[in-house]
Amino acid sequence: MEDLSLSKSDPEMSKTHNPYVEELAGELSAILDLDELEIKIYLNLLRTGPITASALAKEISVDRAKTYRTIDKLSSNGIVSISFSSPKLCIASEPDELLSITLKKKEEEINRIRKDGKKLIDKIKDISSSDTKSTTPTFRIIQGIENITSQIERMLENNTDVFYLITTLEDVSKLYHTTIPERIKQTERNGGSVRLIVDEIPDKMRLFIKRFGASEVRIGKLPSKGRISVSKSCPLSGKLLMSDSAIKGNLHENTDAECALFTNSDEMTDNIFTLCTFIWKSAIPVEL
Repeated sequence: MEDLSLSKSDPEMSKTHNPYVEELAGELSAILDLDELEIKIYLNLLRTGPITASALAKEISVDRAKTYRTIDKLSSNGIVSISFSSPKLCIASEPDELLSITLKKKEEEINRIRKDGKKLIDKIKDISSSDTKSTTPTFRIIQGIENITSQIERMLENNTDVFYLITTLEDVSKLYHTTIPERIKQTERNGGSVRLIVDEIPDKMRLFIKRFGASEVRIGKLPSKGRISVSKSCPLSGKLLMSDSAIKGNLHENTDAECALFTNSDEMTDNIFTLCTFIWKSAIPVEL
């Protein structure tokens, strides 16, 4: 098997194009919220082991002063440690420790937003008039699968009645890896139910569909390859979300390619809800 890691014995390899390392750097950057240079320094410290900042700057072909500043920043965040030796050596934190630091930082940030956000909302309510809420139907376009699934999760949180989710089996396998299954349980605790209609369920996928957690499941002919999420009882978060079909192929691997129409329009909601009810009645019940 070809070794895709950076070779310690061949310094020049670290400076050449390496798709595997670039992909890894991109994933780390998204999770750890670090910029390109910070990720580059961290990965190279893991590769080289303890090294002086001056030698590291030469190794990665970055200005020495800029490298020093970045290492100081990483050190203050616990991502890099500095030895007491002379000369001082830079040492990368273990990946497990780095993940723990990041999680703790995110938890503190969430707690701060939750605490300060509530105070801010109370202040906003004090200065807003009682008739600021408009009953005018609105819509918006949501871009990206993460934003779309987050909106479905919020709809489920507030649902207290029948919630239709009509989509393909392939899409269910994608939604399974979000918090939607947990939000389905929240809907049921609220007194609502989730009716899932898919295009097919092979025998080997029945257990998977059961774990997805929908209140009831049926197999039916879908109106399209897109996704429909609709309920009449989600006034706080909107009532209808319709996504386009999942785009396949290497050219469209970016999840931002998917978009959805989201609206609180009663008329549109009623029409689509009626359509979903018709599809549900003509679909085949599935015992899981």
